[in-house]
Amino acid sequence: MERRVRVRFAPSPTGPLHMGGVRTALYNYLFAKKNQGDFILRIEDTDQTRYVKGAEDYILESLKWCGFQPDEGPENPGKFGPYRQSERKALYKQYADQLVEAGHAYYAFDTPEELDEMRERLKAAKVASPQYNAITRNSMKNSLTLSEDEVNRRLASGGPYVIRIQIPRNEEIRFQDAIRGWVVVHSSNLDDKVLFKSDGMPTYHMANIVDDHLMEITHVIRGEEWLPSAPLHILLYRFFGWEAPTFAHLPLILKPDGNGKLSKRDGDRLGFPVFPLEWKDPETGAISSGYREKGYFPEAFVNALAFLGWNPGTERELFKLNDLVEAFSLERVGKAGAKYDADKTKWYNQQYLREKSNETLVELLKPHLAAKGWNVDAVDLTEMVDLMKERAVFVEDMLEGAYFFEAPSTYDEKTINKKWKENTPAIIEKLLQVLKGLKDFSAEEIEKEFKAFIEQEGLGFGAVLPSFRVLVTGLGMGPSMFRICNLLGKEETIRRIEAGLTKMNG
Repeated sequence: MERRVRVRFAPSPTGPLHMGGVRTALYNYLFAKKNQGDFILRIEDTDQTRYVKGAEDYILESLKWCGFQPDEGPENPGKFGPYRQSERKALYKQYADQLVEAGHAYYAFDTPEELDEMRERLKAAKVASPQYNAITRNSMKNSLTLSEDEVNRRLASGGPYVIRIQIPRNEEIRFQDAIRGWVVVHSSNLDDKVLFKSDGMPTYHMANIVDDHLMEITHVIRGEEWLPSAPLHILLYRFFGWEAPTFAHLPLILKPDGNGKLSKRDGDRLGFPVFPLEWKDPETGAISSGYREKGYFPEAFVNALAFLGWNPGTERELFKLNDLVEAFSLERVGKAGAKYDADKTKWYNQQYLREKSNETLVELLKPHLAAKGWNVDAVDLTEMVDLMKERAVFVEDMLEGAYFFEAPSTYDEKTINKKWKENTPAIIEKLLQVLKGLKDFSAEEIEKEFKAFIEQEGLGFGAVLPSFRVLVTGLGMGPSMFRICNLLGKEETIRRIEAGLTKMNG
């Protein structure tokens, strides 16, 4: 019988969740849902020295904001819990002991000084990467070199020790990666990694294999940085006699300029966030920006992330979460790293903003208007939003329409310098008379009369419209002037033009 698809996202609570981590969670979620499977969140907090207060809550909130809720996790446990590794601590020792008994692992009693000495000795012998491995283990203090009595004496004394895996010599370890095809590594390139630490906690390698097995994980979809650890994990599955899951190692998200993995420093340098939500460092109080607080819609952030490493094989670019579930497959995830494009993410946000109803946008805009102290009843907000949204990337951009709430006190210098000529006041005076004579102040009527006016005067749009706009709004650019005037109303439009003319003539 085919096993039910079960995948896990297993972050460590050592700080805020990088967008690379969010993408890993996304691909896991998409794969699970596409295959009617389960998406599990497991918090890997075995390294207590690196634990950061608030980081776990941050991870949970980030996933909620993005819209991929785990089917099982610390907040909604299933039958495979607990879902924090620190709460599973009692589980791991028996599995480490099982490996020792089977001859696949051993006790090591070396002190930190002895380990340093070994590395220095190897460096002096021009060994490129000094390791505790099949060769060096024979000259160290462990249960392979010490007598059985000595090993038992040391264990009974309660002194510190670790348990290391015994990597076989001269063996090719191979596995098929769902993204990269066959991966082959020679065991001489691997070291005898610590599986169980002297503080009684398992290392990541040990805990992750045991947990994945006990939680019946069928596919391990994770970042490329774990590829070097995969042969070790394959060996552990073999030593335990367990069926290994399918591995899929995702490509890196690269910095927009140059090579290398996208880091927080790149975001700071180039002016975009690398975290989904704002993060305040509990130690230093330093604040790192987040996509949510910068005004991005979660669906735009998720859509942009999905395309960093995957593509649907068509020209289509806009995919909501449900669309992504339908379209996603690991076969269409590439091996090469994907360069992050901040402008493209803004483009996605713009598309999703335009798609929202005017009523929704009004509700999103209201808190921003209230913060400015503007009277929201002064103008038809639904009309205003309809007018402003074509040029907006973020909801906040629509505050450019400040002129709907207050008459301009300054005028765009560039427009004045370029467009305000000697004859402009006379032209505007004539236009003013046309506007005053309008009984119907609809956008259509204003536009019709404006066009008739410039034709009659033998003028181009450029000779009148920019000056007309700057007097009414204070700005050199913006949406349809005819709709702006209609929204402001005849009285206010005329009042502003007259006030502007007085200012210019003064």
